[in-house]
Amino acid sequence: MTSARRLAAALSVALSFGVGACGGEEAGSAREPAQSGSETAARTVRHAMGTTEIVGRPERVVVLDTGELDSAVALGVTPVGAVEAIAGAGFPAYLADAVKGVETVGTIEQPSVEAIAALQPDLILSSKLRHESIYDQLSQLAPTVFTEEVGVAWKENFGLHAEALGRTEEAERLGREYQRKIAAFREAMGDRRAGTEASVVRSVGDEVRIYLKESFIGTILEDAGLSRPGPQDVEDFSATATRETIPDLDGDVMFLARYGDDHRLLETLMDSPLWDRLEVVQSERLYRVPDDLWFLGIGNLAARLVVDDLERILVAGERLPGDEPAVATG
Repeated sequence: MTSARRLAAALSVALSFGVGACGGEEAGSAREPAQSGSETAARTVRHAMGTTEIVGRPERVVVLDTGELDSAVALGVTPVGAVEAIAGAGFPAYLADAVKGVETVGTIEQPSVEAIAALQPDLILSSKLRHESIYDQLSQLAPTVFTEEVGVAWKENFGLHAEALGRTEEAERLGREYQRKIAAFREAMGDRRAGTEASVVRSVGDEVRIYLKESFIGTILEDAGLSRPGPQDVEDFSATATRETIPDLDGDVMFLARYGDDHRLLETLMDSPLWDRLEVVQSERLYRVPDDLWFLGIGNLAARLVVDDLERILVAGERLPGDEPAVATG
Protein backbone atom coordinates (compact mmCIF):
# COMPACT_ATOMS: atom_id res chain seq x y z
CA MET A 1 0.00 0.00 0.00
CA THR A 2 1.38 3.41 -0.97
CA SER A 3 1.68 6.19 1.61
CA ALA A 4 -1.20 8.10 0.00
CA ARG A 5 -3.51 5.07 -0.07
CA ARG A 6 -2.49 4.14 3.48
CA LEU A 7 -3.30 7.66 4.69
CA ALA A 8 -6.67 7.67 2.93
CA ALA A 9 -7.60 4.29 4.35
CA ALA A 10 -6.52 5.35 7.82
CA LEU A 11 -8.57 8.53 7.73
CA SER A 12 -11.60 6.50 6.67
CA VAL A 13 -11.06 4.13 9.58
CA ALA A 14 -10.58 7.00 12.01
CA LEU A 15 -13.88 8.61 10.99
CA SER A 16 -15.82 5.33 11.06
CA PHE A 17 -14.83 4.07 14.50
CA GLY A 18 -14.61 5.55 17.98
CA VAL A 19 -11.18 5.51 19.57
CA GLY A 20 -11.04 3.83 23.00
CA ALA A 21 -8.23 3.01 25.39
CA CYS A 22 -7.55 1.40 28.74
CA GLY A 23 -5.00 2.15 31.46
CA GLY A 24 -2.69 0.31 33.86
CA GLU A 25 0.91 -0.28 34.90
CA GLU A 26 1.85 -3.94 35.10
CA ALA A 27 3.18 -7.32 33.80
CA GLY A 28 5.11 -8.92 30.83
CA SER A 29 5.37 -9.21 27.04
CA ALA A 30 5.63 -11.85 24.31
CA ARG A 31 8.48 -11.71 21.84
CA GLU A 32 11.08 -13.65 19.86
CA PRO A 33 14.83 -13.24 20.40
CA ALA A 34 16.08 -9.88 19.20
CA GLN A 35 17.40 -9.59 15.67
CA SER A 36 19.72 -6.92 14.29
CA GLY A 37 18.24 -4.86 11.46
CA SER A 38 19.95 -3.27 8.50
CA GLU A 39 18.74 -0.42 6.33
CA THR A 40 17.01 -2.78 3.88
CA ALA A 41 16.58 -6.16 5.60
CA ALA A 42 13.04 -7.30 6.37
CA ARG A 43 12.35 -9.11 9.62
CA THR A 44 9.30 -10.53 11.36
CA VAL A 45 8.72 -9.28 14.88
CA ARG A 46 6.54 -11.33 17.20
CA HIS A 47 4.56 -9.33 19.75
CA ALA A 48 1.41 -9.31 21.89
CA MET A 49 -0.96 -9.00 18.91
CA GLY A 50 0.73 -11.48 16.59
CA THR A 51 3.54 -10.86 14.10
CA THR A 52 4.55 -7.79 12.12
CA GLU A 53 7.00 -7.46 9.23
CA ILE A 54 9.35 -4.49 9.43
CA VAL A 55 11.87 -3.39 6.83
CA GLY A 56 15.15 -1.83 7.96
CA ARG A 57 15.25 0.83 10.63
CA PRO A 58 12.00 2.80 10.85
CA GLU A 59 12.44 6.58 10.78
CA ARG A 60 8.90 7.95 11.15
CA VAL A 61 7.92 6.43 14.48
CA VAL A 62 4.78 7.19 16.50
CA VAL A 63 4.69 6.17 20.17
CA LEU A 64 1.50 5.90 22.21
CA ASP A 65 2.78 5.70 25.78
CA THR A 66 5.55 7.19 27.87
CA GLY A 67 7.53 3.94 28.02
CA GLU A 68 7.65 3.75 24.24
CA LEU A 69 8.74 7.39 24.11
CA ASP A 70 11.52 6.68 26.62
CA SER A 71 12.68 3.67 24.61
CA ALA A 72 12.79 5.56 21.33
CA VAL A 73 14.78 8.47 22.78
CA ALA A 74 17.17 6.13 24.61
CA LEU A 75 17.86 4.36 21.31
CA GLY A 76 18.56 7.60 19.45
CA VAL A 77 15.20 7.87 17.67
CA THR A 78 13.17 11.10 17.75
CA PRO A 79 9.54 10.11 17.11
CA VAL A 80 7.45 12.12 14.68
CA GLY A 81 4.46 11.79 17.02
CA ALA A 82 3.71 10.91 20.62
CA VAL A 83 0.84 11.10 23.10
CA GLU A 84 0.63 13.16 26.28
CA ALA A 85 -0.24 11.61 29.64
CA ILE A 86 -2.65 14.50 30.33
CA ALA A 87 -4.03 16.75 27.60
CA GLY A 88 -1.99 19.95 27.48
CA ALA A 89 0.65 18.69 29.93
CA GLY A 90 3.31 18.15 27.28
CA PHE A 91 5.88 15.40 27.25
CA PRO A 92 7.90 14.27 30.31
CA ALA A 93 10.22 17.04 31.46
CA TYR A 94 13.29 14.78 31.58
CA LEU A 95 12.91 14.26 27.82
CA ALA A 96 12.26 17.92 26.97
CA ASP A 97 15.46 18.53 25.01
CA ALA A 98 15.10 15.29 23.05
CA VAL A 99 11.48 15.71 21.92
CA LYS A 100 11.46 19.24 20.58
CA GLY A 101 9.32 19.31 17.45
CA VAL A 102 7.54 16.01 18.16
CA GLU A 103 3.85 16.25 17.21
CA THR A 104 1.19 15.52 19.83
CA VAL A 105 -1.27 12.84 18.70
CA GLY A 106 -3.74 12.89 21.59
CA THR A 107 -3.41 11.39 25.04
CA ILE A 108 -2.57 7.92 26.31
CA GLU A 109 -6.24 7.46 27.12
CA GLN A 110 -7.42 8.71 23.72
CA PRO A 111 -4.93 8.75 20.86
CA SER A 112 -6.09 10.41 17.63
CA VAL A 113 -5.97 7.89 14.79
CA GLU A 114 -6.51 10.75 12.34
CA ALA A 115 -3.52 12.69 13.72
CA ILE A 116 -1.36 9.56 13.62
CA ALA A 117 -2.36 8.90 10.03
CA ALA A 118 -1.44 12.43 8.99
CA LEU A 119 2.15 11.79 10.09
CA GLN A 120 2.47 8.80 7.73
CA PRO A 121 4.44 6.69 10.22
CA ASP A 122 6.51 3.67 9.27
CA LEU A 123 6.21 2.18 12.79
CA ILE A 124 3.75 2.52 15.69
CA LEU A 125 4.64 1.35 19.19
CA SER A 126 2.21 0.79 22.06
CA SER A 127 0.81 -2.00 24.26
CA LYS A 128 -2.14 -4.35 24.29
CA LEU A 129 -2.98 -3.14 27.77
CA ARG A 130 -3.39 0.44 26.59
CA HIS A 131 -4.70 0.21 23.05
CA GLU A 132 -5.89 -3.26 22.11
CA SER A 133 -9.21 -1.80 20.91
CA ILE A 134 -7.56 0.27 18.15
CA TYR A 135 -4.82 -2.13 17.07
CA ASP A 136 -6.57 -3.04 13.84
CA GLN A 137 -6.95 0.63 12.92
CA LEU A 138 -3.33 1.39 13.74
CA SER A 139 -2.01 -1.59 11.81
CA GLN A 140 -3.67 -0.22 8.67
CA LEU A 141 -1.50 2.88 8.99
CA ALA A 142 1.89 1.27 9.48
CA PRO A 143 3.63 -1.79 10.97
CA THR A 144 2.44 -1.80 14.59
CA VAL A 145 4.13 -3.56 17.50
CA PHE A 146 2.47 -3.98 20.90
CA THR A 147 3.94 -5.20 24.16
CA GLU A 148 1.56 -7.15 26.39
CA GLU A 149 1.57 -4.70 29.29
CA VAL A 150 3.68 -1.93 30.81
CA GLY A 151 5.46 -0.96 34.02
CA VAL A 152 7.03 -3.99 35.69
CA ALA A 153 7.90 -5.46 32.26
CA TRP A 154 9.96 -2.44 31.19
CA LYS A 155 13.14 -4.44 30.53
CA GLU A 156 11.40 -6.95 28.24
CA ASN A 157 9.48 -4.13 26.57
CA PHE A 158 12.68 -2.23 25.87
CA GLY A 159 14.05 -5.29 24.10
CA LEU A 160 10.94 -5.56 21.94
CA HIS A 161 10.98 -1.84 21.12
CA ALA A 162 14.63 -2.15 20.10
CA GLU A 163 13.87 -5.15 17.91
CA ALA A 164 11.09 -3.24 16.14
CA LEU A 165 13.38 -0.23 15.69
CA GLY A 166 16.27 -2.36 14.42
CA ARG A 167 18.54 -1.29 17.28
CA THR A 168 19.06 -4.38 19.40
CA GLU A 169 22.80 -3.93 19.82
CA GLU A 170 22.32 -0.44 21.26
CA ALA A 171 19.62 -1.77 23.59
CA GLU A 172 21.97 -4.45 24.86
CA ARG A 173 24.63 -1.81 25.53
CA LEU A 174 22.14 0.35 27.44
CA GLY A 175 20.98 -2.67 29.42
CA ARG A 176 24.57 -3.24 30.52
CA GLU A 177 24.86 0.45 31.41
CA TYR A 178 21.82 0.15 33.69
CA GLN A 179 23.37 -2.87 35.39
CA ARG A 180 26.66 -0.99 35.80
CA LYS A 181 24.84 1.87 37.53
CA ILE A 182 22.99 -0.56 39.78
CA ALA A 183 26.24 -2.29 40.76
CA ALA A 184 27.92 1.04 41.53
CA PHE A 185 24.97 2.11 43.71
CA ARG A 186 24.94 -1.15 45.64
CA GLU A 187 28.68 -0.88 46.26
CA ALA A 188 28.43 2.75 47.37
CA MET A 189 25.60 1.93 49.80
CA GLY A 190 27.44 -1.04 51.26
CA ASP A 191 25.93 -2.36 54.49
CA ARG A 192 23.39 0.48 54.57
CA ARG A 193 21.34 -1.24 51.87
CA ALA A 194 20.04 -3.96 54.17
CA GLY A 195 18.89 -1.41 56.72
CA THR A 196 17.13 0.93 54.31
CA GLU A 197 13.45 0.18 53.83
CA ALA A 198 12.12 2.31 50.98
CA SER A 199 8.47 3.37 51.00
CA VAL A 200 6.99 4.54 47.68
CA VAL A 201 3.91 6.75 47.59
CA ARG A 202 2.19 8.55 44.71
CA SER A 203 -0.67 11.03 44.80
CA VAL A 204 -3.00 10.61 41.80
CA GLY A 205 -6.00 12.92 42.12
CA ASP A 206 -8.40 11.61 44.76
CA GLU A 207 -6.23 8.51 45.27
CA VAL A 208 -2.95 7.96 47.07
CA ARG A 209 -1.20 4.83 45.85
CA ILE A 210 1.31 2.77 47.76
CA TYR A 211 3.53 1.23 45.08
CA LEU A 212 4.41 -2.38 45.65
CA LYS A 213 6.99 -4.70 44.09
CA GLU A 214 5.35 -5.41 40.71
CA SER A 215 5.81 -1.90 39.35
CA PHE A 216 8.46 -0.03 37.40
CA ILE A 217 9.89 1.63 40.51
CA GLY A 218 9.50 -1.60 42.47
CA THR A 219 11.82 -3.44 40.09
CA ILE A 220 14.47 -0.71 40.33
CA LEU A 221 14.43 -0.70 44.12
CA GLU A 222 14.78 -4.49 44.11
CA ASP A 223 17.66 -4.35 41.65
CA ALA A 224 19.27 -1.70 43.85
CA GLY A 225 19.11 -4.05 46.83
CA LEU A 226 16.78 -1.86 48.87
CA SER A 227 14.21 -3.62 51.04
CA ARG A 228 10.57 -2.57 51.40
CA PRO A 229 8.49 -2.02 54.55
CA GLY A 230 6.45 -5.10 55.48
CA PRO A 231 3.11 -3.82 54.14
CA GLN A 232 4.79 -2.93 50.83
CA ASP A 233 6.81 -6.11 50.44
CA VAL A 234 4.05 -7.57 48.31
CA GLU A 235 4.06 -9.11 44.82
CA ASP A 236 1.44 -6.76 43.42
CA PHE A 237 1.25 -3.41 41.62
CA SER A 238 -0.19 -0.97 44.16
CA ALA A 239 -2.55 -0.48 47.07
CA THR A 240 -4.72 2.51 47.92
CA ALA A 241 -3.83 4.42 51.06
CA THR A 242 -6.53 5.52 53.50
CA ARG A 243 -6.46 7.33 56.83
CA GLU A 244 -6.48 3.96 58.56
CA THR A 245 -3.50 2.67 56.57
CA ILE A 246 -1.25 5.71 57.03
CA PRO A 247 1.12 3.59 59.19
CA ASP A 248 1.70 1.39 56.09
CA LEU A 249 3.43 4.36 54.46
CA ASP A 250 6.28 4.41 56.95
CA GLY A 251 9.84 3.36 56.17
CA ASP A 252 13.43 4.42 56.64
CA VAL A 253 12.90 6.67 53.61
CA MET A 254 9.80 7.62 51.66
CA PHE A 255 9.78 8.62 48.00
CA LEU A 256 6.68 10.72 47.28
CA ALA A 257 5.49 11.88 43.86
CA ARG A 258 2.48 13.84 42.64
CA TYR A 259 0.71 13.26 39.33
CA GLY A 260 -1.37 16.13 37.99
CA ASP A 261 -2.75 19.01 40.04
CA ASP A 262 -5.43 17.39 42.21
CA HIS A 263 -4.08 16.06 45.51
CA ARG A 264 -7.11 16.18 47.79
CA LEU A 265 -6.61 12.83 49.46
CA LEU A 266 -2.89 13.37 50.01
CA GLU A 267 -3.62 16.69 51.70
CA THR A 268 -6.23 14.98 53.89
CA LEU A 269 -3.75 12.28 54.90
CA MET A 270 -1.01 14.82 55.62
CA ASP A 271 -3.41 16.73 57.92
CA SER A 272 -3.94 13.59 60.02
CA PRO A 273 -2.08 13.23 63.34
CA LEU A 274 -1.06 9.76 62.13
CA TRP A 275 0.97 11.35 59.34
CA ASP A 276 3.06 13.37 61.78
CA ARG A 277 3.72 10.23 63.79
CA LEU A 278 5.43 8.52 60.86
CA GLU A 279 9.10 8.02 61.69
CA VAL A 280 10.03 8.94 58.13
CA VAL A 281 8.35 12.34 58.58
CA GLN A 282 9.81 12.96 62.03
CA SER A 283 13.31 12.13 60.80
CA GLU A 284 12.87 14.33 57.69
CA ARG A 285 13.58 11.38 55.42
CA LEU A 286 10.62 11.98 53.10
CA TYR A 287 11.85 12.86 49.61
CA ARG A 288 9.73 14.34 46.84
CA VAL A 289 10.69 12.89 43.48
CA PRO A 290 9.66 13.82 39.91
CA ASP A 291 6.58 11.90 38.84
CA ASP A 292 7.32 12.01 35.12
CA LEU A 293 10.64 10.26 35.69
CA TRP A 294 9.94 7.86 38.56
CA PHE A 295 6.45 6.79 37.52
CA LEU A 296 5.74 7.80 33.92
CA GLY A 297 9.18 7.06 32.46
CA ILE A 298 8.87 3.24 32.60
CA GLY A 299 11.87 2.74 30.30
CA ASN A 300 15.62 2.19 30.26
CA LEU A 301 16.56 5.87 30.17
CA ALA A 302 14.22 6.72 33.04
CA ALA A 303 15.51 3.74 35.03
CA ARG A 304 19.12 4.89 34.70
CA LEU A 305 18.15 8.40 35.80
CA VAL A 306 16.20 7.05 38.79
CA VAL A 307 19.33 5.20 39.90
CA ASP A 308 21.19 8.52 39.65
CA ASP A 309 18.52 10.06 41.90
CA LEU A 310 18.85 7.22 44.41
CA GLU A 311 22.59 7.76 44.54
CA ARG A 312 22.17 11.49 45.05
CA ILE A 313 19.63 11.02 47.85
CA LEU A 314 20.92 7.97 49.68
CA VAL A 315 24.67 8.06 49.00
CA ALA A 316 25.47 11.76 48.67
CA GLY A 317 22.79 12.76 51.21
CA GLU A 318 21.37 15.48 48.96
CA ARG A 319 17.84 16.44 48.02
CA LEU A 320 16.63 16.77 44.46
CA PRO A 321 15.93 20.25 43.06
CA GLY A 322 12.70 21.67 44.45
CA ASP A 323 12.46 19.22 47.33
CA GLU A 324 12.11 20.58 50.82
CA PRO A 325 12.08 18.50 54.03
CA ALA A 326 8.63 17.51 55.27
CA VAL A 327 8.68 18.30 58.98
CA ALA A 328 6.20 16.90 61.49
CA THR A 329 3.91 19.58 62.91
CA GLY A 330 2.56 17.74 65.92
